[in-house]
Amino acid sequence: MKYGESSFDIIYLCCAVFCGIWILSKRRGKIGALMGSAALILGCGDAFHLIPRVINYFSDADLSLWLGVGKLVTSVTMTVFYVLMYHLWTMLYDEKGHKALTCPVYLLAAVRVILCLFPQNGWLTNESPLLWGILRNIPFVILGVIIVALYFQKRKQLRAFRFIWLLVTLSFLFYIPVTVGTQFVPMLGMLMLPKTVCYMLIILIFVRYKPNKSRS
Repeated sequence: MKYGESSFDIIYLCCAVFCGIWILSKRRGKIGALMGSAALILGCGDAFHLIPRVINYFSDADLSLWLGVGKLVTSVTMTVFYVLMYHLWTMLYDEKGHKALTCPVYLLAAVRVILCLFPQNGWLTNESPLLWGILRNIPFVILGVIIVALYFQKRKQLRAFRFIWLLVTLSFLFYIPVTVGTQFVPMLGMLMLPKTVCYMLIILIFVRYKPNKSRS
């Protein structure tokens, strides 16, 4: 399993980072910048966790510190990713000036990041208590629900983005059991693989989308 999972993780990281750089270099305008930045942040953030995970498979060294800190970094960058997804929605569908919605998005993101920074999460030992795993993910899940609702509402307006809501939904459905259940059923950790596939498909949508000049 270590060879298969390690290969998958490396391929994902390379694709996410490459696609992010490619989008930023090829697509001009705010929409291209948002999609490229989102892909790049996703790949670079996950690298902090996945690279130590891959090394851990082939090394006897104690990498608990790096694995825990990597999870912290990934938790923060995933939050930033969804904030960017919100701003991408406002640009794609010309929904600017949504202050009533922007404030809750940023508040949820801030609460999520602050909760992640508490030492009670046990990042330095890579042993996060279940209670704190639940607490820090409550605002994250609410943020995800908002993103799903926004993209679902507009799913018929842009064909290229019609499945974004579904991919985000599936990613959370795969992620939540891992958060609350891996301490009891370690095999649930395998759900992170289909979760990662969802993100790869989102990045593929970014790569294939060609914004109109009016929306760039």
